[in-house]
Amino acid sequence: MFEKLFELSSRKTNVRTEVVAGITTFMTMAYILFVNPSILGSAGMDKNAVLLATAIGAGVVSIMMGLFVNYPIALAPGMGLNAFYAFTVVIGMGITWQVALGAVFISGLIFILLTVTQVRQLLVEGMPTVLKHAITVGIGLFITIIGLKLSGIMSIRLSLIPPTLEKIVAAKGNGTPLSFETIIEMGQFTHPEILLSVFGLVVIGVLMARQIKGSILIGIFTTTIVGIMMGIVTIPAGFSPIAMPDFSHNAFWALDIQGALNMGLMAIIFTFTFVELFDTMGTLVGTASKAGLMDKKGKFPGIGKAMLVDATGVSLGALLGTSTITSYVESAAGVGAGGRTGLTAIVCGILFLLSLFFAPLAGLIPTAATAPALIIVGALMLESVRQIDFNDFTESLPAFLTIVLMPFTYSIANGISAGLVMYPLLKLVTGRGREVHWIVYILAALVVFRFVFLAE
Repeated sequence: MFEKLFELSSRKTNVRTEVVAGITTFMTMAYILFVNPSILGSAGMDKNAVLLATAIGAGVVSIMMGLFVNYPIALAPGMGLNAFYAFTVVIGMGITWQVALGAVFISGLIFILLTVTQVRQLLVEGMPTVLKHAITVGIGLFITIIGLKLSGIMSIRLSLIPPTLEKIVAAKGNGTPLSFETIIEMGQFTHPEILLSVFGLVVIGVLMARQIKGSILIGIFTTTIVGIMMGIVTIPAGFSPIAMPDFSHNAFWALDIQGALNMGLMAIIFTFTFVELFDTMGTLVGTASKAGLMDKKGKFPGIGKAMLVDATGVSLGALLGTSTITSYVESAAGVGAGGRTGLTAIVCGILFLLSLFFAPLAGLIPTAATAPALIIVGALMLESVRQIDFNDFTESLPAFLTIVLMPFTYSIANGISAGLVMYPLLKLVTGRGREVHWIVYILAALVVFRFVFLAE
């Protein structure tokens, strides 16, 4: 049965190898079960509800990828997009998480439409490669600054307002000494929670350096155990790590689609769609290449169906109660372990569904254990900076603005917008306008229109 369904022989693999690969993929991305509830919980969502949505969404969509596409690629709520959802949209803009879920659902429908009409391929073709890499790096830094803040290693005082130029001139004129208070500073390392976060960062870093599979997950568990020993984590009386899933606290169908449309969240919907668009393309193509799925013509049979499953996962995740579900680059770990077919993704999906029975264990995981994972993921995403040509200023400046504005303005949308405008502008003024795909000019015009005419 497995041979006929997954073409094991033609892809030079077997059931045992695929099962091991599926377990490997799960081990490398299972940290999302603990990190996602922590991030979305910051936006006011019930952590148990988010855990249910994360496990069910990742499980179902990964199984769909394996059954319908036969690709060894697993999916789960994406890092970066969940941070954008929680910290930029819900907390930053003051939008309810139900309305934000509605925006995610709509972005999924748009994603499906773009996939079916193949406009998605056109957008990917037209987007400058340098901006694709810059977006990855920028999101990595955005995740890092969130991880540093949640861990307490870094303190961010967003409420401070720097002195005006008039006050500075007046102070100098009358001899009044000026005192500037740092907006971003180091945390107080006398706090046990911060020390625990530093310990977790070191543990995960060492494991990653030693190339231990499942480093992030092992690091989270190890840090939690140390937290229990330190008294930071308290185990409730009668605790059991295994229990039947608690469906009494869920966010199924809690999204507010009408609210998202009424509030005019097209810029937010666009950002969800845009970031997912390129992140997924890179993951699908990169992982499929490593799995040897590219034919002699350089094409990937079934890539269209893979994109459709991925797009469906976005809206399905919103219905379940989580931010954007997307293809995971950690799937490459399973491919490295020999995974070549959809059986790898199915095994990983089944393990995600089984993880529902370990919800009590997830409830013990402190922020001090998950925050270091965010920092590490940010470091991994920084690798793309090597692909940027800093010798060409028409390439480096748009990339630089894209990268720095994401963490410094606490907004992924601002970074992408800056890069989209600056890139075609610099190419035009240097007589290299033909290097820019026509669709980028349209996107740049839309960005300018949004900030000039739709700014609040």
